[in-house]
Amino acid sequence: MKSNRQLLSLALALFLCQSTFAWQAPGSGPIGTIPAPERAFTGTVKKDPDLLAAPFFPRQNWFKRHFAEPMPKVDVRGVSKFEDFVIDGKLELSLRNYLQLVLANNVDIDVQRLNVEITRNSITRAYAPFDPFFLGSFNSTRTKSQTTSSLEGATTLNQLVQPMNFSYTQTLDSGLQYTAGFNANKTSTNNSFNFFNPALNAQMSGSFVMPLLRNRGREVNRLPIVIARSQLKISKENFLNALLTLISNSENAYWDLLGGRETLRVQEKALELSAEALKRSKKELELGAISPLDIYQPEANYATAEIQVTQARYRLQQFEDALRRQMGADLDPKFRNMPIVLTESPLPPADDKEMDREAYVSKALRMRPDIHAIEENVAQDDLSLRQATNALRPDLSLRGSYTSTGRGGDFYTRANNNLTVVRGGFPDALDQVFGFNFPIYQFGLNLRLPIRDRAAAANYADAVISKRQDTLMRRSLQQTVRQQVLNAVSQVESSKASVKLAAVARDLAQKQLDAEQKKYDLGTSVIFFVLDAQTRLVNAEAQLVNNIIQFRRNLITVLRVSGDLLEDRGIQVQ
Repeated sequence: MKSNRQLLSLALALFLCQSTFAWQAPGSGPIGTIPAPERAFTGTVKKDPDLLAAPFFPRQNWFKRHFAEPMPKVDVRGVSKFEDFVIDGKLELSLRNYLQLVLANNVDIDVQRLNVEITRNSITRAYAPFDPFFLGSFNSTRTKSQTTSSLEGATTLNQLVQPMNFSYTQTLDSGLQYTAGFNANKTSTNNSFNFFNPALNAQMSGSFVMPLLRNRGREVNRLPIVIARSQLKISKENFLNALLTLISNSENAYWDLLGGRETLRVQEKALELSAEALKRSKKELELGAISPLDIYQPEANYATAEIQVTQARYRLQQFEDALRRQMGADLDPKFRNMPIVLTESPLPPADDKEMDREAYVSKALRMRPDIHAIEENVAQDDLSLRQATNALRPDLSLRGSYTSTGRGGDFYTRANNNLTVVRGGFPDALDQVFGFNFPIYQFGLNLRLPIRDRAAAANYADAVISKRQDTLMRRSLQQTVRQQVLNAVSQVESSKASVKLAAVARDLAQKQLDAEQKKYDLGTSVIFFVLDAQTRLVNAEAQLVNNIIQFRRNLITVLRVSGDLLEDRGIQVQ
């Protein structure tokens, strides 16, 4: 009998001290990779990278986390990889190299990436209802009171009560909630009629509550975790969608700067032509070949060309600042003002083949992150419906408890006016507790029946409406995506034709200028027509540059709205 008691005592101690709950969570070369941040693990059987560090008591890292956790220091990393592209004191950047710098240093990408981490933390939070907790309490109460009867055992009753309680509670994912506890109470008094003084009472108890209808089963109780993981998927898709926009904006900044430089080159060429025409007109004026009134037009053209060159230079500076901002060069004084050389050439489109509009639409519906996000929303609505259905059920639960009691202390007996004291202590109470000689059993059913549950009915109706709404939003988004792709493809085809027409117009303007210059040299034309031909040539070259850059921008738009930009540029997201 004694050995059985020791085994039961050891089993209870192990049951109270250890945690019995451990989750197993389900779970050409690239330009660059956006890595996932390192996460601490909490799973005891299977490591889950989505969970935060939440150590168990009484491990050493538990005390460090709860009592010695330092204030986190946020260090902003410096820019990187710029030294790889510095040649002769200049940054030489192809489009590929530029995008590598954007991925490495763009702050907006880091901000969007951290939004995913905030959503990831909700998975750890969803496990919180299954975390065990320990409760402990100790109180000491001294009471002195006047008595009104000799039966109270003293003239002034003096009592000291010292209860101590410990309990361990945990809810399992099946819905079962169990509690194991131990209570001890010491009572000292000057009451002469008490048999035990001090009286030492002890209780060991265990209880459980098992839901039978609402919140019954692992599948229902783990719904918040599944929803949190679904929300993480949506957050990742939203990050990819934001990344598509960021990369598109960054690449557009590259072509804007390239277009700005070509525009400056055209305006500087126009200034040279105006300077030559003005120089020639001044010489003709000195020789008396033209009237003094004819010199004003060349001078006005030269002044206008100077203004346009100045404006082009300032626009170019703005484009350079925007490019430095995209790749983080403005964060380092060493690269903030370093000259930039772009190695790409604004060449006209070489492929005359018409784009397959329906193929791009199919690719967009298959690859667009926002399409994936709305589809995950629809799937999440099914989970919310299951939660709402569970809340409609009556709350019926099975309850049970078992308590073993014991008593110890100094025992006083009176016989023939003789007082006999039998010394005892807390081990006597424990021996009775673990002897299970004085048990208390309890079983029962609790029913909470909603006669009329309007809140649950409204929540269920909201879940149904939310699913219908997301389903319709998915259809609307599919229509919007289709329209965006078709418009983008049309813009690319239109810009192709515009580039061809602009090239023809530039060639004609050059021929017209050559013809007017020959006429002027032969004396059959006036300087006005020559200057007008120069202006048309400058405008035609500027229009050609603008159309080529716009073609590149439209091509980027097609890749973005079809969801193919990251894959086409070799960008991987871990």
